[in-house]
Amino acid sequence: MAKVIKLRKGLDVNLKGKPSEETISVKCPGEYALIPDDFCGVKPKVVVKEGNAVKVGDALYVDKLHPEVKFVSPVSGTVSLVERGDRRKLLSVRVKADGKQEARSFDTKGDIKALLLESGLFAFFRSRPYDVVANPEDKPKAIFVTAFNSMPLSQNFEYALKGEEAEFQAGITALSKLAPVHLGVSKKQTNKALTDAKDCTVTIYDGPAPAGNVGVQINHISPINKGEVVWTLSGEEVIFIGRLLKTGKVDLTRTIALAGSEVKKPCYAKVLVGQQLTTLLEGNLNEGENLRIISGNVMTGVKTSKDGFLGAHATEVNVIPEGDNADEMLGWIMPRFGTFSTSRSYFSWLMGKKEFKFDARIKGGERHMIMSGEYDKVFPMDIYAGYLIKAIITGDIDRQEALGIYEVAPEDFAIAEFVDSSKLELQRIVREGLDILRKENA
Repeated sequence: MAKVIKLRKGLDVNLKGKPSEETISVKCPGEYALIPDDFCGVKPKVVVKEGNAVKVGDALYVDKLHPEVKFVSPVSGTVSLVERGDRRKLLSVRVKADGKQEARSFDTKGDIKALLLESGLFAFFRSRPYDVVANPEDKPKAIFVTAFNSMPLSQNFEYALKGEEAEFQAGITALSKLAPVHLGVSKKQTNKALTDAKDCTVTIYDGPAPAGNVGVQINHISPINKGEVVWTLSGEEVIFIGRLLKTGKVDLTRTIALAGSEVKKPCYAKVLVGQQLTTLLEGNLNEGENLRIISGNVMTGVKTSKDGFLGAHATEVNVIPEGDNADEMLGWIMPRFGTFSTSRSYFSWLMGKKEFKFDARIKGGERHMIMSGEYDKVFPMDIYAGYLIKAIITGDIDRQEALGIYEVAPEDFAIAEFVDSSKLELQRIVREGLDILRKENA
């Protein structure tokens, strides 16, 4: 029987606009983009030119430090733009789809790591420490797969898994040839493909967000010590591997959740990694106010636009009000029933399971760090979150290591950032701290 881990720390935020279990068809847009910033820790080197014809699975760019790590096209067509920014930083490589989806074929009978590298699927592996694209030369002590996301407005992976159970198991079996596999499952999930998965250790997690974060799961199963390496994947990315083994071709189709209070009909849609969002959002957003469109989850995603592109790891597109035109009489002093508060500052806590409509405002300016213990109430890891943040801000590397920075990723601080009365950008701070530490240890 699978081990059950009960998590008491955390916070579930009940947001309006949860997706209904219905999948809509989306007209394929003309353009797709692969964005290097979605793959942390990579120095990209473009291997195509504008006007080149590519197939699904052909490399668009590689990592300069590890050229065997490839980043491949999700569609067949023509390279339409190699977009660069300041100091020639690569912003994206765009492909104009031809609608044929001609795919490159791969030999699936050889070494599994070589296959993942050649097909570009290895680029989806993340490595702890540092939460960056995995180094193929490393030997991980384990591979952690999380099969659920506990953040608000997130994708229900159990729904996305329907019809893909065989591919998911094939992916797990393939991963088990690289290292021991740990699969994290929610107590609410009942699909046998998850609860009875083979060639892995299944652990059930029961608790509020961020219970679905792979970092939380690593912390409770196999904490990372200095010198150790762990690789991580999401459930959708395991399916990518299973499809490749089954067909010999790369298929980067995701079932994403289109959700949020400003979506007319929250639902699911099958889209490709890097797909332009225009046709997905067209006619399905509320009008009359400015909107914040987020590629990814409302807590951890990246701000984008209607003609932006789906991030490589994103399993949601969330849409909420921007809030820049809000006009609240007397501000916070009003005894509100429709405003959420973790400290019961408003009477909304009396409303039971009320759904809340949030906007993108911070509602306050950055101020001195308040050591009130509020991080610890929502941070279910054996780490002193507040002291770790202070160590990162002050650049105390020895103290960062002692406080467990090797185990964390920016997303692990999303809920703490949400409740933070100091209004600090905790995820940005952690990302910068990890980048600096990585350079120091290079």
